[in-house]
Amino acid sequence: MTQQKRLRGRPKAFTDKGGARIQSLERALDVLAHVSEAGGQSLSEIAEALDASPATIYRILSTFAARGYLEMDATSQQWHVGPAAFRTGNAFLRRTGMVERARPLMRALMQETGETANLGIESAGQVLFLSQVETEAAIRAFFPPGTLSPMYASGIGKALLAALDEAEIERYISRVPLIRFTDKTICERDALREELARIRTQGYAFDDEEKSLGMRCVAAPIFNGFGEVIAGISISGPTARLSMDKIERACSAVRNRAAELSHALGYGA
Repeated sequence: MTQQKRLRGRPKAFTDKGGARIQSLERALDVLAHVSEAGGQSLSEIAEALDASPATIYRILSTFAARGYLEMDATSQQWHVGPAAFRTGNAFLRRTGMVERARPLMRALMQETGETANLGIESAGQVLFLSQVETEAAIRAFFPPGTLSPMYASGIGKALLAALDEAEIERYISRVPLIRFTDKTICERDALREELARIRTQGYAFDDEEKSLGMRCVAAPIFNGFGEVIAGISISGPTARLSMDKIERACSAVRNRAAELSHALGYGA
């Protein structure tokens, strides 16, 4: 009987001692990441921002452009993300049906509360926003897919942290610098521990202008069929609309939709 070959994600007997990475590829990915975050920029602006020669940057930009990952506006001479980057990013979202399952619930949550609904996950110690359903109101929160935010200063981030076990929470609190964004940002480690304990008890997180002045957010965790926290759902909006007298109703709506999505993903089944 022929033994089935075992698939591997790395060469047999491979030991990574830090020398397995390709420096030129890392430089190219730095360029791609910068253009995606900065929006339209000229060659010279990109080269200056990355402290590299325009000739080197142009070769990288041209290579990405040939594959459709970047493109240059012929009129403005500025570089932007191309359609291939969008297709590649969508492959990440297709790894799970969570986004597709969440969209109807997010839409319902937006209509119920009148505020923008968001879906996010943890990624490398930050919140990565996957999807958003915007309110029709003129003033709104805007977190396009791919946006990153510190977990300790985010409604979804705090909801995700509070659902972890104590050891994981301590590892996060001990290694992450708590940078102050507003006068309401939780920057003391003991205060963050108390906040996460409160969130775990009440089942939702409240971001009261902790990242951006004038903006509030209510979030709740989403669990999979194994009882593991895998994402968070939230609503966010300006303090003028999401006033304190409306928070209790908003919290109930967010918790209910989070429970619905968790159930759809097998939690409690």
